[in-house]
Amino acid sequence: MVRKKVIEIVLDTETTGLDYTREKLVEFAAVRLENGKIKDEFQTLINPQQHIRKSSIAIHGITPDMVEDAPTEEEVMPKILEFMGDYPIVAHNAIFDYSFLNEASKRVTGNELPNERIDTQQMFKEIYPDLESHGLNALTEKFNVELKDHHRAMGDTMGLALAYPKLKKLYTQKYDWESKQLDNVEYLFERFLRLQQTVTTLQSEMQDLKSVFKLYFEQGGEPLISQDGDMLVYNSKQTFGYDFNAVKPVLEEIGALEKAVKLNTGFIDRLANGRSLDDEKKDIIRNARQELTETRNIQVIKNNK
Repeated sequence: MVRKKVIEIVLDTETTGLDYTREKLVEFAAVRLENGKIKDEFQTLINPQQHIRKSSIAIHGITPDMVEDAPTEEEVMPKILEFMGDYPIVAHNAIFDYSFLNEASKRVTGNELPNERIDTQQMFKEIYPDLESHGLNALTEKFNVELKDHHRAMGDTMGLALAYPKLKKLYTQKYDWESKQLDNVEYLFERFLRLQQTVTTLQSEMQDLKSVFKLYFEQGGEPLISQDGDMLVYNSKQTFGYDFNAVKPVLEEIGALEKAVKLNTGFIDRLANGRSLDDEKKDIIRNARQELTETRNIQVIKNNK
């Protein structure tokens, strides 16, 4: 029996900035996979005909001089679209690359991309949820693939193209197993709720035990050593609250403000999309965007009866 040919386009882009509604492509690279094997490749620099942000140059190293003689978006997008065809596109954090390519396609052809998008970052998270990082570096390291010329489009594309078939095999096995469970989904939901309650109970039990240990140490108890040599000790740490306006000048002077302060991104998003700010302030916020990600979660809504 002849094996069905599966064609996928693995790709990566570099851009002038991070807001796909305002910024443009400066580099595109893609490889054509046929049944997991690299059969063709395409890459190009692109003259965005607009400013490239310093923060972006610091990541990919593509300067205005490098793209001065490169084809423009109008010139190169037909070639990019021809290479992609209507095949699924594979990218790490695919929403980012897809969004830029889709906007470029609409500007040049008036049409949105028809391609299915496959997000290897989401796949990686599902296969290895316990890893600290799910970036491209972590993916290629996990599958023993050398990542050359990181943060340039073809370097990242090649690294992903070599790692993707290995990731896809595990993901497909996981998906096949999950698909076989769909007939049991009502029972599995009840089982999920039992597990969730068990976890909550265990967390409460562990907190009770920690309270006993804390009391033991506060009454002068010595460190405890298990049969395997693990040691239980007691530490006390004091922390302070700070007047932000008072410490801000110092943090700025020593370059530590970004490390000390974490933005409430949900609140910032609401400001950028809401009605409380004028357009000038919204533009400042949107131009400060550094990352575009996509999160997919399930949620249990409790019946409070």
